[in-house]
Amino acid sequence: MAKGAIIVGAGPVGLMLAGELKLGGVDVVVFEKLPAPSGESRGVGFTRRAAEVFDQRGLLERFGEVEWAQGHFGGVHIDFSKLDDNHFSVRGIPQFRTEEILEGWLKELGVEVRREHEVLGFRETEDGVVVEYEGPAGRGEESAHYLIGCDGARSIVRRLAGIDFPGWEPTRGMYMADVVGADIRQRPIGERVPGGMVMAFNLEDGVHRIVIHNESLRPPEDKSGLTFQIIADAWQDMTGERLHDAEVRWISSFTDTTRQAAQYRKGRIFLAGDATHIHMPAGAQGMSVGVQDAVNLGWKLAAAVNGWAPEGLLDTFHSERHPVGELLMRSTRAQTKLYLSGEEMEPLRAVMQELVQDVAVARHLAGQVSGLDVRYDIGSGSHPRLGLRLRPDTPIKLTDGSPATVRDLLGPARGVLFVTPEAADSDALRATAARWGDRVDTVTGDWAEGEGDASDAPHALLVRPDGHIAWAAPDEADLQEALERWFGAAA
Repeated sequence: MAKGAIIVGAGPVGLMLAGELKLGGVDVVVFEKLPAPSGESRGVGFTRRAAEVFDQRGLLERFGEVEWAQGHFGGVHIDFSKLDDNHFSVRGIPQFRTEEILEGWLKELGVEVRREHEVLGFRETEDGVVVEYEGPAGRGEESAHYLIGCDGARSIVRRLAGIDFPGWEPTRGMYMADVVGADIRQRPIGERVPGGMVMAFNLEDGVHRIVIHNESLRPPEDKSGLTFQIIADAWQDMTGERLHDAEVRWISSFTDTTRQAAQYRKGRIFLAGDATHIHMPAGAQGMSVGVQDAVNLGWKLAAAVNGWAPEGLLDTFHSERHPVGELLMRSTRAQTKLYLSGEEMEPLRAVMQELVQDVAVARHLAGQVSGLDVRYDIGSGSHPRLGLRLRPDTPIKLTDGSPATVRDLLGPARGVLFVTPEAADSDALRATAARWGDRVDTVTGDWAEGEGDASDAPHALLVRPDGHIAWAAPDEADLQEALERWFGAAA
């Protein structure tokens, strides 16, 4: 029997998507060509919106006590404490830890991750995709309704699907290393030195991440010749500090190559994460946007596999997430120029630092960095909250008086209609939503006092499984129309 979906790539995006699909009742498998997790730190944290995404599935608590960090835009400090919404990101979580937590979640859900399975090709059929692979037992084939490439910047799925990957060629580069046992002065948002910029911050006790940008540095695409000796020499040249005797855990180099897939969907083939967007590393924004790609796509693919997806639902993955990727490209390119250019950029940096003292400007830039300003085109309706996310930590009080949060409602990855006592025709709203009871939960309660969305919350609202508001009252929009648009025909 064909799988519901095959995901290629067991990084954070592929693992998150597999969990979303499984919560939606889809039989899914993950193919990964590596024999074991890489153990590489790579991205060392995630943005506020990615933290919320993990939280709404009950995953954030698995990271234990985390460090909430201030942010910046291209090295321009933004005081997040002055903003109404919480934009603080999570810092110091190496990517391998995120993958470890997600893979543990998948084991609990019963999702199979097949390592040492390299995709060689695929062919589309009338009702699915047949994937050819090389595995430990030799060559084989696996059929599925859909194939999703979460296999990174050099995506084999994207290449085989013939999807263009246009963008900008590299103009500058950086070295990175995680070192142990070195006495390094902290430079958490970077420090400009003659010829470039250096950064240093704690990953965990005794482990430091260092970043080096030299204005003349152009790392080659092939990293096989990169050694810690090269990185330590560059660090010493730029700071005068010697690191050659330190223990090194991981080294890498990056450029500011910036590309975005022209299509996120081509027939039964989808792309997510780095397979759709690459850029200069900036606060783990790439991984964070990829995780949000996964949560946007997961419930829609599950709807299609389960047979209730309304017409055009799968196309909204591209229409909603491609603009987010475009903004990510623009933002990271702007930050790269602002952050890494030489003294000629100082006047602009000074002006930017003055501008971010204005709360509206700070809110705008912080929203781009944190991912909290993503708003989708939901359709009819004029309520100011439509298309925005609903914070998982928003406190609510259920009709039996017990306290809860939005997080508790979103955990199963289903649609939710939340009705408060202030809602007009509340019985009629509940009766309407009951016709979609196989895919939408109806919850009655009220907004509780406390931090969150309670101060200006709707009297009733329909939330998609990804946490975005699809309908709200009071408004002239029709609840049934919203249910049909996002959840198909009534059962």
